[in-house]
Parts: sequence; C-alpha cells; structure tokens
Amino acid sequence: MSKRSGGERLLKLREILFNETDETNELAMEQIIELLKMEFGKDYEVDQRAILRDIDDLSNQNFEIFITRRAAGKKYYSHKNKRFEQYELRLLINAILSARFITKKEAERLIEKVKGLTSKPLAAKLPNPTHYESSIRSTYQQLRYEIDQINTAISESRKIRFQYGKFKIDKEFVLNREGEFYKVSPYALIWKNDYYYLIGILNEEKKFRHFRVDRMRNVECTEESFLKTDINISDYINKSFNMYAGDEQWVTLKFKHSLVNVMIDYFGLDASMKKLDDEYGQLRVKANRSEGLVRWLLNWGSDVKVVEPQDLVEELRGEIQKMKQLYEES
Repeated sequence: MSKRSGGERLLKLREILFNETDETNELAMEQIIELLKMEFGKDYEVDQRAILRDIDDLSNQNFEIFITRRAAGKKYYSHKNKRFEQYELRLLINAILSARFITKKEAERLIEKVKGLTSKPLAAKLPNPTHYESSIRSTYQQLRYEIDQINTAISESRKIRFQYGKFKIDKEFVLNREGEFYKVSPYALIWKNDYYYLIGILNEEKKFRHFRVDRMRNVECTEESFLKTDINISDYINKSFNMYAGDEQWVTLKFKHSLVNVMIDYFGLDASMKKLDDEYGQLRVKANRSEGLVRWLLNWGSDVKVVEPQDLVEELRGEIQKMKQLYEES
C-alpha cells in the first residue's frame, strides 16, 4: 500500500480543488479520492475522515471550500474564490497576444502560466494562442532578459548602453552606426501600438528620444548614474504621435464631425474642441512636432486640415505634392 504523509495529501488536495473546481465544477468525495490515487498510485488508500480534516484545515487557512448537498444528501466540494476573475485573465491573455515584441514561444509560455491561475475547466475557455497568433512577432530571444536590464537601470537611475538596428529589404537585421553602442539615460518603458518603447536621453542631448526595444541589442546596465529631470511621462506620451520624438508646439486642426471620437481617443476629453458648423469642428492642442505627427495627419486625408502653425501647413503641402507626383509617375 502506498503511503503518503498528511502534509503531502493536504497540499495535493488543495491543488486538486484549485485546478479542477470552480463556480460550475464540483467534485464528490469519491472523485477526490480517485484523483489522489492518480497522483499517488492506484494502491494509495486514505480514510475519508482524513480528507474531511484536510478540508477543515484548508478552510481555516483562508482557502475557502464550498460544500453543496445534492440528491440523497450527497456532498460535493469546490473552491470558487480564484485570484483573478475570468474576464481579467482574458484581458491578460489578449494583451500577450497583441504584444508584437514578445516571441511566439514566449507568448505561449506566458499564456500557459496565466491559465494556471484558474481551474482547468475555466482555462479551457480562454483564448488559445494558436487560434489568435499574429503573423508579425519579434524573433529576438534575448528580449525578456534585456527588458529586466532596462527596468533595473530606470529604477536605479543608471545609464544603459546598447546597439540599435533595423531590418533591410532582404529581411537581414543590420545594426546602425556600424554596430556603435548608444549610451542612454533611461526614463521609462512604454507599451504603445503593440510594441515596447524606451524613452530616454541619448548621450548629453537635452531632448528625449524613443527606441523600439525589440530593435535594441546587447543591452547593458552601466555603473554610471544620472540625475532625472522632472517630466510627466503620461502627458509626454499623449503628445507624441506614433512614438516619434519632437518639440512641443501648439497645433490647430479643422476636422469633420465624424472624427470627434478619434480626437477624443487621442487627446482626451479635456482637449480644447469646439463646433465650427454642421460639418466641421476645431481642435487646439499641444503636440510633439515630428514626422509621426505629419504621418498621422495625412492618415485622415481630406477629413482633417491643419489651420496652424503655418510651417506645418507648408510641410503637409510638400508631402501631398510628393504623393501626387509619385502616383502621376506610375
């Protein structure tokens, strides 16, 4: 006969109730015993009274166990108080699935861990990574370790050094500046547009730059410290377009009413907005002047017009003219 200590039995009972039961799935005593035998061996024997004592002990240790009486007074046992609600786990998994900076293998590993936070029956109802997999994912395996390096540097106000690059037309990843290392004072890691970005100051420059973390290589946290300037990161990001850095500038836009919600989504309910007529509204906002801003404005075609500043109007006219010439050539 297989023998196990009471402590082993109690821990395994807790695991069974956590993994196999929830609001809609319960176990009768004979099912619990059968699952214990599957773990400890078919010749494992245990008195039901010992299991009932374990159930009392677990309940006294804030692992709440619900007992339901069915037909003929038969009892069923379950643990319902999971650490996360089902919708919360779904949100976490959807976030992992949409994060392009995470490799496919890493995403699958993380999702399995998330599913382990609830019962098996409920976990089976959560999104499956093979059904929702994005075709565009990072292939850089060291990324998860380098994110830790960056976070350490941010929390300890220490500079980091790294190489930076991008893909060429033949899909080869090529380092910028012939592999020269960048030295950056890191301020924050931001998840935007399904990518991780580092916001920091390069060398001794005064303005912030943005770096896609999945394009960084060989990140090192140095011993060199730096003094952080006071900045509201959330406000700074809200004024950036497509994660391009730039100087802050007042911009006035004329836009069709159909884009009211787009403007609110991007600039918030506090943005200065007014109705011009039955077709157009006007928005005045501070934004980081950059290539990202120009591309964002072009994205809306004739539904958005820049009123001021004039130099931004001229820049857009120049881009529109280039587009016109490009299509005329074809």
